[in-house]
Amino acid sequence: MDTKTLIKDAKARFSHNSAKAYLKEKYSSKLVIAEQGGLWRADAQTIGFLNSFSDETLVVIDTFDNPVKVNRIELLESLTKTYTKIMTEWNSEWKELERKR
Repeated sequence: MDTKTLIKDAKARFSHNSAKAYLKEKYSSKLVIAEQGGLWRADAQTIGFLNSFSDETLVVIDTFDNPVKVNRIELLESLTKTYTKIMTEWNSEWKELERKR
């Protein structure tokens, strides 16, 4: 390999990694929702936590470390819908990025 090819490959990898980081930042911020007096992250950990209880109401710590009494079922539905929607969009853009690579 010559130097020009190596430089071109390095720039392509850097550009690809930058684009991946941008997508992560873009979609991570969309996973945060305000509901029932708290700010919640729609992620697998929060969804799994809410799924592990059977009570209708529950006091949960939000992203600002505030205890908030919530309707578990309603919050779980909102977080699940948000997570599914945003992750589908993110995956679609990521696949497009990988295809261009």
